[in-house]
Amino acid sequence: MTALKNDIFLKALLKQPTPRTPVWMMRQAGRYLPEYRQVREQAGSFMNLCTNPELACEVTLQPLRRFAFDAAILFSDILTIPDAMGLGLHFTEGEGPKFQNPLRSLADIQGLPIPDPTAELRYVVDAVALIRKNLQGSVPLIGFSGSPWTLATYMVEGGSSKSFQKVKSLMYEQPAAMHLLLDKLAQAVAAYLNAQIEAGAQAVMLFDTWGGVLTGEDYLEFSLRYAKQVRALLHTEVAGQTIPTILFTKGGGLWLEAMAETGYDALGLDWQTDIRQARVRVGQQVALQGNMDPITLYAQPDIIQAKVKHILTQYGTGPGHVFNLGHGILPDINPEHVKAMVDAVHNYSLAFHP
Repeated sequence: MTALKNDIFLKALLKQPTPRTPVWMMRQAGRYLPEYRQVREQAGSFMNLCTNPELACEVTLQPLRRFAFDAAILFSDILTIPDAMGLGLHFTEGEGPKFQNPLRSLADIQGLPIPDPTAELRYVVDAVALIRKNLQGSVPLIGFSGSPWTLATYMVEGGSSKSFQKVKSLMYEQPAAMHLLLDKLAQAVAAYLNAQIEAGAQAVMLFDTWGGVLTGEDYLEFSLRYAKQVRALLHTEVAGQTIPTILFTKGGGLWLEAMAETGYDALGLDWQTDIRQARVRVGQQVALQGNMDPITLYAQPDIIQAKVKHILTQYGTGPGHVFNLGHGILPDINPEHVKAMVDAVHNYSLAFHP
């Protein structure tokens, strides 16, 4: 493999010194870019785009041609695993993801297979390998998966939800069935991430998008427990190199101390979490990633620059910070505003790495 020209993202995740703060952006390959929309139209559907390694590679690389990001992230969807389990994923315009065969009983859960990522999810593995090759060592490649709890919410609800009534009812009324589902998903997620690592991913991230809808007690039992199980199953030493791991729970700021005990190298922070307090709370245990409010990117460049400087100041001096949004970029953001953010991180962060 080609030697890495820019490794400051990986070093920051491992709390090693860097000359400046690295920056990337959740959903950086996406609808805010006109070139992405052209490829999406060419693909014919979102799932066609996800399942075509060449097109997935192209949209992964697009933002790196515009912006000086310090990492690429695989273009895919968090719901590829449930689809490979036979639930029939499809996307309805304006309504988001839907499953033809949502889980409705213990028998449904018992019948779920754990997919082989080199077979049913081969298109993702092939995309990782192709992206890694095309990056030519410019920046590291991030692989990812949805967390077991987050995947379970979609699989039981049948799609997106506001109340999470179905999945929470199953959790409260049939906790053994929910634990069986989450255990299967933890095994599937770990195998999936390990396959991405084997194909060339140099860091991996677990997106726990819906952990924050749980009570503190339920979060520990039904979400964090299985994120920890995934981490324990990951193969993070490859040819003498450590593959850093990131755990992101949207709405998880209340539980940072418990999250820091799970073995992940870094925690993602949403925009509602104070990064200064977060650093005090987790100490030297983990690096922190985040956490500008995505809505900030609607503001004018001078305001964006001021917000970047504020977050960098709040984190303070020294290693262990990866700059990012507190959630994914929204589709109608002006790309020039993204450039203002990236350039501001590059310029202002030098002062925090003496």
